[in-house]
Amino acid sequence: MLLEKLSNLPGVSGSEKAVREAIVEQLREHGLEWQTDTMGNLLVRKKGRRSGSRRIMLAAHIDEVGLMVTSIEKSGHLKFRPVGGIDSRVLVSKRVHVGEEQIPGVIGSKAIHLQKPEERQKPFELDQLYIDIGAKNKEEAEKYVQVGAYASFDAVCTPFGDGCLRGKAFDDRAGCAALLELLLEKDTPPFDAAFTVQEEVGLRGARVAAYTLQPQYALAVEATAAADTPDTKKERSSTVLSGGPAISFMDRTLIVHREIFESLVNAAEKAGVPFQFRRFAGGGTDAGAIALSREGVKAGVVAVPCRYIHSPCSVLKESDLRHTVSLLRAWLEATA
Repeated sequence: MLLEKLSNLPGVSGSEKAVREAIVEQLREHGLEWQTDTMGNLLVRKKGRRSGSRRIMLAAHIDEVGLMVTSIEKSGHLKFRPVGGIDSRVLVSKRVHVGEEQIPGVIGSKAIHLQKPEERQKPFELDQLYIDIGAKNKEEAEKYVQVGAYASFDAVCTPFGDGCLRGKAFDDRAGCAALLELLLEKDTPPFDAAFTVQEEVGLRGARVAAYTLQPQYALAVEATAAADTPDTKKERSSTVLSGGPAISFMDRTLIVHREIFESLVNAAEKAGVPFQFRRFAGGGTDAGAIALSREGVKAGVVAVPCRYIHSPCSVLKESDLRHTVSLLRAWLEATA
């Protein structure tokens, strides 16, 4: 399964090489042409564009949230800072891979037995955490890791429950898997695909990719937070698993162009694809940067609902991913 392979690879923002190479391998096997730009975006043109047809861009970001080593302590422990938005409360005791050599490590903190009563009443701050790679001192740690090295979560994508998958980086390897599936299909209408970098640190890659591809219409294919959990009231739930792909009407970076919004809804209804609306206007996606490229682009967002995003282990429903591909295909057939 494409998602499983892509999810397991390290690709923290600014260090997306492994994911990019895995996608290129699939493109090469199917005879598709691609190019990369200075930022590291991977751009693919699906052949078959007719003269005068609309220029359509689908974008999915290949980077994930993670950590970066900022110092090495005398004890051999690694201090770090987050790359992208991570809640420090989910980090303690999580396994990680550090650097290009994927050195195994674990995020440590002061044991509960050693904490003062007042320390137990609040979560650890980031500066109270560290990565332990089993080194006995700074000198030994420096043989394996240097300051500036990236750390990604050590998690394996695994099926579980009733048609669910759990793993890391579903934001946005789910979008990448959907986009790649469309590229590998022979009968998909022509479009431009952008596997973008550094989305998690400011939508940086998409801005450059859109400037190059010059689309008239664009969709960001994303993963979005599902809130169908016990701590969330139904009316406050942004999306739910098994509800199909989520169509956005706005977020922090974008008010979706009305033509795009309506065309997505119409395509889903005509094709009989289940869908839902993203009932949350926070966060941002590559569509926000794409919409502001050059003279402006009509842009929208389609997202796979996903629980616990930006954490070491996320959960999604395989049926939602399949229906996302179906919606994108239907929209392309109606729009191209």
